[in-house]
Amino acid sequence: MSKNKKIRKSKWLVNTVLAIICLIWTIPTLGLLVSSFRPAADILSTGWWNILPHRDWQTSEQLQLPKETDLREPIKVNGATYTDDQLRAGVEVNGERLIWENRRARLLNVQDKHWTIISSFTTQNYETVLGGKSYSITMPDGTTKTEKGSGMSRSFWNTIAVTVPATVIPIFIASFAAYAFAWLRFPGRKTLFVIVIALLVVPLQVALIPILRDYTSLGLNGTYFGIWLAHTAFGLPLITYFMYTSISQLPKDLFESAFMDGATNFTIFSKLILPLSVPALASISIFQFLWVWNDYLVSLIFLGSQPEVQVLSMNIANMVGSRGNDWHLLTAAAFVSMLMPLAVFFALQKYFVRGMLGGSIKG
Repeated sequence: MSKNKKIRKSKWLVNTVLAIICLIWTIPTLGLLVSSFRPAADILSTGWWNILPHRDWQTSEQLQLPKETDLREPIKVNGATYTDDQLRAGVEVNGERLIWENRRARLLNVQDKHWTIISSFTTQNYETVLGGKSYSITMPDGTTKTEKGSGMSRSFWNTIAVTVPATVIPIFIASFAAYAFAWLRFPGRKTLFVIVIALLVVPLQVALIPILRDYTSLGLNGTYFGIWLAHTAFGLPLITYFMYTSISQLPKDLFESAFMDGATNFTIFSKLILPLSVPALASISIFQFLWVWNDYLVSLIFLGSQPEVQVLSMNIANMVGSRGNDWHLLTAAAFVSMLMPLAVFFALQKYFVRGMLGGSIKG
């Protein structure tokens, strides 16, 4: 086998494996998206894949049994007898299926299999989740249940109010610190940098109780300013180290020329460092934004779970606890929480790979 054929074969194998991995990751997400637009009754009765062409039971006629039919006794239908449990699950007879349409009304469906798709979609799930709109759902037994939605719009804006400052502030501070560690000479520089690196291995959980006590005494607990400080403190070590690996690889000649022209450190930082570090800034911004946006523990400890300050992660956790069977709401809530991280990632993705490779090679 020639070298070119081996290369083509290896590329084909790699592409195939990547395609399979992408498919495995995409199918659950597609199912979640489809379910978020399906009516609640359809979610309870059929799987999301039923939107694809498939053979399914379709009602061809209905049989009305006598009102006095005792469901505790064998039930006669077309000369045969069945139990109530059999008719609940569905009984197949000569290619047809008998199943209850309404037990109380003693109404039976006679069904045949036909090719069909389920194409009923609705935006009511999102209206219920975002606006707290009341909704009614027909259960499989024919009963109707009415409940009030969650009203996640407030939690959405609360999460933005927490995430944006908690992303911008630590990146701004860490960029200054990374420049100082990389290019400035001052006493204790190496010691301070080692301390910063050492903080990367300290679990944030060990600091929660001491910080909470200080917050309580200072009146910062339950405030946005307090949660911004907490996320800034927990994010600074990683962001500083990440920015240091990028800034330290910039050409030394740039700084020497700038100093010879009389530029100050602030001018060098704002005119040279920041423009050249855009890929690294975009990459670490994605990581910090996603971490803060999906955070549950830190927000619960320092912000609380009151409705006026509750973030999305807490709201969804409450929905799982109180409405574990309301999949139509949970799927819609999941996609509401995914919108902003996806928007941030796709907006900055062109810088992502460049930023991740920054500092890995020289020259």
